[in-house]
Amino acid sequence: MDLLASAPAPTTATPSKPSLPSRTDAVMDRAKKALLQNYKQQPLVLERGEGVYVWDVEGRRYLDLICGIATCGLGHCHPQVVSAAKAQLDKLWHVSNVFYTEPQIALAERLNKASGLPGARSFFCNSGAEANEALIKLARRAQKERGQPDRFEIITFEQSFHGRTLATVTATGQKKYQQGFEPLPAGFVHVPYGDLDAVDKAIGPKTAAILVEPIQGEGGVRPAPAGFLQALRQRCDAHGLFLMIDEVQTGVGRTGKAFGFQHTGVSPDAFSLAKALGNGLPIGAMVCTDALGKALPSGTHGSTFGGNPVAAAAASVTFDLACSAAQLADTAAKGAHLHALGQALKAKRADKVVDVRGQGLLFGVEVKDAAADVVARCRANGLLVNLAGEKTVRFAPAFVTTMDQLTQGLAILEQSL
Repeated sequence: MDLLASAPAPTTATPSKPSLPSRTDAVMDRAKKALLQNYKQQPLVLERGEGVYVWDVEGRRYLDLICGIATCGLGHCHPQVVSAAKAQLDKLWHVSNVFYTEPQIALAERLNKASGLPGARSFFCNSGAEANEALIKLARRAQKERGQPDRFEIITFEQSFHGRTLATVTATGQKKYQQGFEPLPAGFVHVPYGDLDAVDKAIGPKTAAILVEPIQGEGGVRPAPAGFLQALRQRCDAHGLFLMIDEVQTGVGRTGKAFGFQHTGVSPDAFSLAKALGNGLPIGAMVCTDALGKALPSGTHGSTFGGNPVAAAAASVTFDLACSAAQLADTAAKGAHLHALGQALKAKRADKVVDVRGQGLLFGVEVKDAAADVVARCRANGLLVNLAGEKTVRFAPAFVTTMDQLTQGLAILEQSL
């Protein structure tokens, strides 16, 4: 059965070979004069969003199946998240972490309970890079607190992505993100993803922790091989290391579990969150065991804006909705549907599609040609997706996307090959 044959026809006013109208040109010209040119942005000026659709300044509608790169898990302007943020705006915006605020505490209680970590504790920041910085600092200081001051190295993996700060870009196993920023900080060892022999060779007297993604998002949407996280947990236990998991892309229900590591039965010592946590409002988190958290007492780490009341209030509602039992089951079912569509496309277009992979609603289609060209044609046909590496088209749709909309998205991808 051709799963793509029944897809609804794309409903967009975007021409197949669009020219940029004057308003778009004008706004982009302003951007080129005012903004640092460090992004390779798609030639769209987006103005508003609702659910799984966005509109540009010319009024053209697009099916958004990247949603802020796995960020707007409940879609754009979800009414319950909007209501929570607006209500908090009328009460209290910001007081810093010099004082307690209830929205932050309520969010921490949710994350700690869902994590299953012994005596879990949460720290809040503003982004995934900051959350991973907290993991790195925690690992080093905790080893010193154990009386192991020489243990400062962290094993990470080739094709990983952990952020853009100087430490997290060094932890990232992709040289293209590091070029020009040398000398890089010491203390990171990169090994091939999934290669346990390489991990064993890398573990030494200086090793403090292993940092790993359950699915390498920027590395081409590559899930960890079966048993890999379990084996890393065993090695950490055997050598006195900390297992730290980067859940920035996979957390908050995207894989059909609250956190990606929960598919494996593994319990990390600490993990990071961001992206979908605030459904688009900037917030990140590090969750760790109580025992490990003792290594960061008062004054050792902080964030001025981390866990501010507005972001925390929105995040609590987001987490409740995205990680409810019903929504997790629905997300898993939609992920299976998306994967089946991808397999059907691979079988049908073996001349263009190399592989399809992912878990839940984090999904990649590796193509033979330049993925950037495919992404551009998708955009021209009314679909927004993005790149994960040079050859992979990444989908990270909102959890509220319907089966029909996923089918339509894959049909547009086929059309755009």
